Parts: sequence; structure tokens; C-alpha cells
Amino acid sequence: MVSVRWVDAVVALASAALAASLSAQPPGPRPPPRSPREAAQVDVTGNWVAQITEDWRWRMITPPKGDYASVPLNQAGRQAADRWDPAADVAAGEQCRAFGAGGIMRLPTRLKIAWADDTTLRIETDLGQQVRTLQFGRAADPGARSWQGQSVAEWLGVPQVANPFGGLGAPNQGVAAARSGGGPAPGAGGPPANAPPVARGSLKVVTTNLRSGYLRKNGVPYSEQAVVTEYFDRLTMFGNDYLQVETVVTDPTYLTTPFVVSNQFKREPDDSKWNPTPCATDPPLGTFQPPNL
Repeated sequence: MVSVRWVDAVVALASAALAASLSAQPPGPRPPPRSPREAAQVDVTGNWVAQITEDWRWRMITPPKGDYASVPLNQAGRQAADRWDPAADVAAGEQCRAFGAGGIMRLPTRLKIAWADDTTLRIETDLGQQVRTLQFGRAADPGARSWQGQSVAEWLGVPQVANPFGGLGAPNQGVAAARSGGGPAPGAGGPPANAPPVARGSLKVVTTNLRSGYLRKNGVPYSEQAVVTEYFDRLTMFGNDYLQVETVVTDPTYLTTPFVVSNQFKREPDDSKWNPTPCATDPPLGTFQPPNL
């Protein structure tokens, strides 16, 4: 039988040898931390145009007052929506209520997205001429409430997954490598073994410190207590680049549950169709007739 003390002695000797070996190796220089711009998990910059493929009656035109179907309003929210008066908004200088962070991405607008600096993304909209500032890292003093509020951003990386075509990584890495001038052509079995991994992931943005605004142009409200959480993703289909933005609005004042929508934008080659217009709400078409249940 092997002595327990002998086993303990061997383990202690091995531990000491390992510790000595590690201490003898000089620590390597730590690479400098990458900026949010350098660490981007997905490239969202460029010119984009909204693709209105659903909810046309609520997005392309101004719905009649009282048409708040599919929005989880509580009683206070319904009462506020029923009091909507666009002329009163204009008179009060609040004609941008429907163009705040809670609703702007749902409107038929164009976007210009670019890095303002290494820690700040800037989103401009031609509709309403709004500017959103997405700040990575610690948020600055929020200041006064505004239509676009204070947006704090972070990258959400996606772990590498097993590729059934060989190696690790996303199956479309071969396409990405070929477009960048390296690696095999699409269909040639994926990138070479030494190819750097393609960044994959999402951009998460949480916006607070908002002025009360509208989820829809017809006065469907969100309050100053609302929190807007968004997830930005890039995808490519049929040779076109698309930006998908999932928006989740939570509001203890007017909503019973989170209001969740998904908005799609298609990349444009340049800003030749950029057409800035100020905040304005067209009169609603017709009068809302509730369905007979």
C-alpha cells in the first residue's frame, strides 16, 4: 500500500516545481486595452433606409386617435392616448414627441451612423433631424431630459460555434474572408486555419433620461420613466446588407408589459437620398372605428 504521506510529499514537490517554473518566466507585456471602436463586434456604420414590411398603417401614416392596437397600454396610457391633440403639441413646442428614442427607429426614416470618436457612436435621422449619441463605458452626467435621452452602449460578443464544414467559427466566414481579399472563394471549404476569426455579436443600447414622448405618431405615450433597450444586429441576404434593431420599451407609468418591436434597415451606397425634414406630424387619416367583438 502506498503511504499517504509519500503521496503528499510527491504532490508538494510537484507543486513547488510548478511554482518555481512559473516564477522563472518573465511576465509578458500586457496589450493595451482596445477602444470600443477597435473592439466592435459588428459594423453598424453607414447609410441605412427603413424597410417598412409590417405595421404599415401605424408607421407610414398617422393613425387615427384611439388606434393603439397591439400596444400594451394600461388605463392611464389609454386615457393619455385618447387626449392626443397634435395642435396642442405644436403650440407647446413639443412637435418632436413622436421622434424621441422610444419611437424614432419605427418611423420611415434614413439613418447615418458613424463614429464620433473611439467611444461614441452617432446616429442621425433625416426624419425629424434627430441626433442620437451612443456612449460606451461610464456614462457622463445625464443633464436635462431630452427626446433622445442618455444612451449607454456595449458590445455583446457571440461565442465561436462549431462549424460542420471544418474548424471553428461561423459558416459564413469564408464569404467574409473572400470579400476582404483573403481566404478562399465562397464554397471552397471555409477560411484557412490561420485566418483571424470574424467578429460576431450585437450592439446593446440602453436609453434613459427621456422626455415623455410617443410610441406612435397618434399620441400613444411613453413617460419620462421609460427605459428603451435596443439590440443592433447586421445580416447579409441576397447580396444586400441589413441592419436589424430590436427595441424593447418598458414604462411603469403607461405600459402593462414591455412593448417589443423589430425594425429593419437596408444599407444604401451613399447619402444621395438623404432628405432632412423637421419634426412634423401629418393629420390622421379618417376616424378610428374600434372593431366589433
